[in-house]
Amino acid sequence: MNFLEILRTAVFALRGNWLRSALTSLGVIIGIAAVIVMVSVGQGTQAEIDKLVSGLGSNRLDVGGAGGFGGGGARIAAGSRYTLNESDANAIREEIPEVQYVAASLRGGTQIVYAESNWSTQWQGVQPDFFSINGWEIRSGNGFEARDYSGGKSVILGETVRRELFADEDAIGQTVRLGRVPFTVVGVLKPKGQGGFGQDQDDVVLVPLETARRRLMGASAVPPGAVQQIALGVARAEDVSYVQGEVEALLRQRHRIQPGDDDDFSVRNIAEVVATRTQTTRLMSLLLGAVATISLIVGGIGIMNIMLVSVTERIREIGLRMAVGAGPSDIRRQFLAEAMLISLIGGVIGIALGVVGALLVGKFGALPVALNGQVVALAAGFSIATGLFFGYYPARKASQLDPIEALRQQ
Repeated sequence: MNFLEILRTAVFALRGNWLRSALTSLGVIIGIAAVIVMVSVGQGTQAEIDKLVSGLGSNRLDVGGAGGFGGGGARIAAGSRYTLNESDANAIREEIPEVQYVAASLRGGTQIVYAESNWSTQWQGVQPDFFSINGWEIRSGNGFEARDYSGGKSVILGETVRRELFADEDAIGQTVRLGRVPFTVVGVLKPKGQGGFGQDQDDVVLVPLETARRRLMGASAVPPGAVQQIALGVARAEDVSYVQGEVEALLRQRHRIQPGDDDDFSVRNIAEVVATRTQTTRLMSLLLGAVATISLIVGGIGIMNIMLVSVTERIREIGLRMAVGAGPSDIRRQFLAEAMLISLIGGVIGIALGVVGALLVGKFGALPVALNGQVVALAAGFSIATGLFFGYYPARKASQLDPIEALRQQ
C-alpha cells in the first residue's frame, strides 16, 4: 500500500465511527490549546521581566530613607524623618570607586498647568547622573545646564505630560506651572512606554534637585540638603553585591548607627528584585507546562484506548488483509496513520482554539501574552508526537496478529 492508499483507508475507517473519533480527538484539542495559551503566557511574562531589567538596569542600587520605597520609587511615609542628604551621595561618590553614577532625588505629586490644559503628574527633583542611571534620553530640546542645578526654574517633560498639555504644539520654550510655580520647558524626554511594574514611565516631570527642594516641597519643611532617595549605577555587574555592602557600612558610619541598631535607610538591589521575579516566572512556567503536558497525556491515552478497541473490533478485517497479501508493516502503517490522523485533526482544531484563547487572554486578562510562530510550531510538533507515541502500540499489536486466528474471529 502506498501513502495515498493508507491515508484513504484511514479516513474511511475514522469516518465510519466519526463521533467516536471526534470525542477521541477532544483530549488532543484541549491539550494543544492549553500548550499554546500557557506557553504564550509564560513567554509574555518573561518579556515583561526583560522590560523590567532594561528599564531599571541590573547594575543599579537604590538607597531609600526612613520611609522606605513605594510603588515606582521612593516615598516618605507620614511622620517619618528625612534620613538621607546630599552629603551622603557625595560621600558614596568619593569613597566607593566602583560606583560610576550617583544621583540623589526628591519627588512628589502636583498639578501641572499650561494655558487651559492641566494634568496631574509626578515630579522628580534630580541630579545630573539621574539621566544615565535611568537610561533617559532627550528627544527634543536640551537637558539641564550646570546653572539650572543651582536653583533654575527649568523643567523637562515626559512624553505623556507633553501630549496631555500641548498635543501637537511645540512645548520647548513654553511656560508651565507646577502648583503655583512657573517653569520654562527646556526639553522633552524620549518615550519609554509602560514599565516593568505596569506604571507609565512617561508620566513624569523632571526639575533640578535644588529647585524641587526650594520651590516645590514648600510646607513640607525639608531640612537643608535632605533627599528621599539616592540611586547608584555600578560600573560592573559583578561588583553590585560588594558595593551594596560598602554603601551600607558607609551610611551606618555616617549616621552613627550603633552595632545591633536598625538602619535608618534601606538599600535595594535591583538585580535581586529581578532575580526573584524571574524565579517566580520560571516556577509559573513549569506549572503551566505541567498542566499542558497532563492534558496531552490524557488525550494520548484516549487515542491509544480507542485504537486498541478498534483493533479488537477489526480483527477479522486484519486477517483478510493479511490473507490477500498485506504484510505486518502494511497493517502497522494503516493503524498508525489512523492514530496520527486523529491527533492531527485535533491538533489543527486545538491550534485554532489556542490562538484565539491566547488573544482573548491578552485582551481581557491581566496576564501578558506573547504569541508567535514558534509557539504554534511547538504545538504542531506535540500533536504529531502524541499520535506517533500513543498510536504505535495498538498498530504494533495489530501487525502481530496471526492471520489464521484472526480469520476465525466472528
